[in-house]
Amino acid sequence: MQFRRFRIGYRTLKTAVGASIAMLIAMFLDLDYYSSAFILTVLCIQPTKRKSLRAVYSRIISTIIGVGFAFIFFEGIAYNPIVFGLLILLFIPTLVSFRLQDGFVSSVVILLHLFDAKSLTMSLMWNEFQLMAVGFGVALLVNMYMPDIEKDLKKYRLDLESLYAKIFHEVALYLRNGDSNWDGKELVQVSEVIEKGKALAYQDVENHLNRRQNLHYLYFDMREQQFEIIERVLPKITALPVTISHSQLVADFIEDLANHVHSGNTAHRFISKLDEVKEEFSTMPLPKDHENFLAMAALYQFIEEMEQYLRIKSNFIGFTTKKKTASKD
Repeated sequence: MQFRRFRIGYRTLKTAVGASIAMLIAMFLDLDYYSSAFILTVLCIQPTKRKSLRAVYSRIISTIIGVGFAFIFFEGIAYNPIVFGLLILLFIPTLVSFRLQDGFVSSVVILLHLFDAKSLTMSLMWNEFQLMAVGFGVALLVNMYMPDIEKDLKKYRLDLESLYAKIFHEVALYLRNGDSNWDGKELVQVSEVIEKGKALAYQDVENHLNRRQNLHYLYFDMREQQFEIIERVLPKITALPVTISHSQLVADFIEDLANHVHSGNTAHRFISKLDEVKEEFSTMPLPKDHENFLAMAALYQFIEEMEQYLRIKSNFIGFTTKKKTASKD
């Protein structure tokens, strides 16, 4: 049996500390069912600030609905396990219809208190309100702290740019020599880095309550669109029937591009260079046979796709850097 490495994450630590504090506060306030503050806090500590707010909202509304059901079923019929079962039978579909099913467990905690008390008094309602205020409030306060992930996002960006550069270097090598020992592992790695980068960037968005998206997420989304083009054009290059003089021209351009993969937005410079490549294409000799014609057509399709690759980057605002750099893709 293989065991995963034992570790205590920041969310686990926050849950343990926050839930304990909530229960201590409930004890200090001398609330009935004070241990339930622990459960309510645990249920509301989420991976991001926005999710934590949504969790509190859904639990408050679902509890209000639950108290209404309790008044109808418990006070209107009886405090009986069968009646409680009938309440749950109708309560769950009601929450689902309002998309509040996440608040079911916390609502049941409160309903159990009402069922145990056998009477819906104002003092009991005040006790339950304080329990929720303590549990949910502590959860929100604890969740205001989120670790800084800027360093990890930057690492994913740099890793991705390094992989793109490697891919373009291999493409240039193949265009020059007509052969390559490249195993293509960077293509798999790019997919993994993009997926991880987008997930982390989305988490960063969720941790800023006044923001719906951020530059990091737009960056990884932009790179994902570019990667779709890379995957589409690689077969065009590897299927070239012969190496022609046009290949060297495109190889020089791709090599230059590989040396300047960056997070900044200066793709327009390479679009201009690509226009120069197209002009030079038009001045070169026409293909002498069918194979040369196919090779030239494939290369022209390739540079058209690379223009789209650069257009996608040109629409990205880019990350500002303290030092001025040479033109990047």
